[in-house]
Amino acid sequence: MNPSVALPARRISDLLSSGLDARAKSKRDAMDQPRTDPDQELVKRTQSGDAAAFDELVIKYTPRLYGLVYNMTSNHEDTNDLLQDIFAKAYKAIRGFRGKSSFYTWIHSIAVNMTLNFLKKRGRRFQLSLDDVDASIQNDKEFLEVTATSSPVREADLSELQRRLNEAMMKLSDEHRAVVTMFHIQGMPHAEISKILRVSEGTVRSRLFYANRQLQNYLDEFRKNPVS
Repeated sequence: MNPSVALPARRISDLLSSGLDARAKSKRDAMDQPRTDPDQELVKRTQSGDAAAFDELVIKYTPRLYGLVYNMTSNHEDTNDLLQDIFAKAYKAIRGFRGKSSFYTWIHSIAVNMTLNFLKKRGRRFQLSLDDVDASIQNDKEFLEVTATSSPVREADLSELQRRLNEAMMKLSDEHRAVVTMFHIQGMPHAEISKILRVSEGTVRSRLFYANRQLQNYLDEFRKNPVS
């Protein structure tokens, strides 16, 4: 089989379903960055024309990439369509993969770039789940107070906070949203994000600082003007 020929769409779709079943594993385990490249053998086999080896890569990376793409698009249908396109492009391009980076970084770069291009064409429509938010914003005292107990007033406050956060995310550029998704939601380190985006770690930190400040500003407004 010529490895430059794309896998049939139906086959990729079936593999995506198999990969999503693997999400039963720990979310953190699924996000962990490999220290070495355990995919080297599968990549070599795929480059030699072994489609079954690529099937294994699709199943392995579907949970990771689904979470990444969905948290950037907030749409399951768009995510499923993008995943098929991402794996199809990766399969076509894998002959040119030389291992200068890990396969993990390479496939994530494809996913992020394709998703960013999609978002630019689609326009901004983003919904951030409070269940996904962590890091500095969840350590905020007022955030903890709002989410600590359940009551009609608390539920109203939480709903309003959800709306404010979504508004803040929608105001960020696609590039800032991508960094927020990878760092705060996917749990990737700065170094890995810089490799995926092909920017310096300083740029990653700068984008995160700006995005976090914007989110905190919206949270400040919420604290000053809570739902009555």
